[in-house]
Amino acid sequence: MDEPLINLRDARERHPGIGVPSPCVSICELDERRSRCKGCYRTLQEIAAWSALSDADKLVIWARIEARQASARG
Repeated sequence: MDEPLINLRDARERHPGIGVPSPCVSICELDERRSRCKGCYRTLQEIAAWSALSDADKLVIWARIEARQASARG
């Protein structure tokens, strides 16, 4: 299976030394049909909550982001 375009490994390479990096790629456009950002694949709730989440919760969102991309390809 191909690696998702937006993925945790690449984000960690771009932002070394921080806990769990944000998936934001500065493409902030809402996909109204799916109710999520077209750039980072997060829902508006996930984006709003991000800064207050624990690293464990951020990793859960990263898993969702990668799964959303896989389901969009399939």
